[in-house]
Amino acid sequence: MIKGLAITPPVLGRISIGRVVEKNGIRLPQKDDQFTITSQIQEKDGWVLHPMDEELRKDAPKSKLRTIPVRMLFNDADLNLRAEYTMFDRKSGRPMCVGNGDTCKRLTQSGVQSLPCPGPTLCEFGKGGLCKPYGRLNVKVGDDDDLGTFIFRTTGYNSIRTLAARLSYYQAVSGGLLAYMPLELKLRGKSTTQSHRTPIYYVDLVIKEGVSLQEAVAEAGETARQMKEEGIDQVALDAAAEKGFDNALFEYEEDEVAEVMEEFYPSLTARGRPVDSIVMSKLKEDLGSGKSATV
Repeated sequence: MIKGLAITPPVLGRISIGRVVEKNGIRLPQKDDQFTITSQIQEKDGWVLHPMDEELRKDAPKSKLRTIPVRMLFNDADLNLRAEYTMFDRKSGRPMCVGNGDTCKRLTQSGVQSLPCPGPTLCEFGKGGLCKPYGRLNVKVGDDDDLGTFIFRTTGYNSIRTLAARLSYYQAVSGGLLAYMPLELKLRGKSTTQSHRTPIYYVDLVIKEGVSLQEAVAEAGETARQMKEEGIDQVALDAAAEKGFDNALFEYEEDEVAEVMEEFYPSLTARGRPVDSIVMSKLKEDLGSGKSATV
């Protein structure tokens, strides 16, 4: 295994609840009230839709895709959802500091150092909106690829908090059989004072519609038993995934650069290209004002 390269689950496509639009020559994230499933191919008009998007939308009320049936790839909740406080380099899109609110790994002139992590609101290094929560959720959609996943990326507290809780709870109630639970991603909306009472949307994870929790746990146990009899070693798969994630200091992919810049620092991305460094210094005050496409 190549050292320094994070070995992450194979990605077949992307799941989002927002899109990027261009206004006055500046590309900005715009929230949406439905899911969109895209391929990994991007053209001048945006990301190309994945065939699963059309297939699932056929049965969706008013063609609004607000639920997606999914399964987890791993039994360990933390392998399916990786969420940290992250500060990215505004030019390269590469992570500079990744922390969990207790400790962090920070890239410095003398190399990567382990330092205390007080969180975004108290950290001098990431103040001004430079540091944000960043979550990656890998899920299985459909049955075409046993190990292929679709990835949902978010900087939203509501989505990260809700997904982390659900995954932890389902792992617990199923006796550690999270990968076999019949689940679905569900889009929820709410209004808050900060949103000026306008709806904001976040992603939840629930038991598949029409299935009770007791039935889901029973199904997970039966499926796990069958898979074990057929020679599938889920414990070894989880161990391999953990080893792959730990193979690099930061989970990072070159393909994420454009999305990171548009999601984290929309004010610094114009016409699809990073703004010149001279302009960047003038936009410093805008760093914390960019609206996330997902919440």
